[in-house]
Amino acid sequence: MPIAQDPLSVEVTLPREDVALVTVEGNLDVDTATEFQHHLANQLHHGRRHFLLDLSAVPFMDSSGMNIILRVYQEARELPGSVHIISPTPAVRRILDLTGVSITVPVSESVDEALERVDHPQAAPAEPEA
Repeated sequence: MPIAQDPLSVEVTLPREDVALVTVEGNLDVDTATEFQHHLANQLHHGRRHFLLDLSAVPFMDSSGMNIILRVYQEARELPGSVHIISPTPAVRRILDLTGVSITVPVSESVDEALERVDHPQAAPAEPEA
């Protein structure tokens, strides 16, 4: 049995013309981040403004993956658009929380919840007051 992980799998579907659902499977790290970045750049080039990143099949993500998510978040905001992370695995969610990425980039439990946030950005849960 080989020790190496399977390569990254990235599937893009279009729930709507300006929304790309990017389903990622495999480790999102320094070895695979460039492929992930190419898929996102291609969708930006084709006019997508909203990105739903399904990370439910990503067991591990390092800073390379986080940097790409933050980069597309910045680019999408300038359009204006948005980025939403969907159903991250517990290990990825922990990294997102520890680094503060989950404060910047909304995390949803489903595609429907993320689409609702695309349609009604102000309807997102408010941050607790200090």
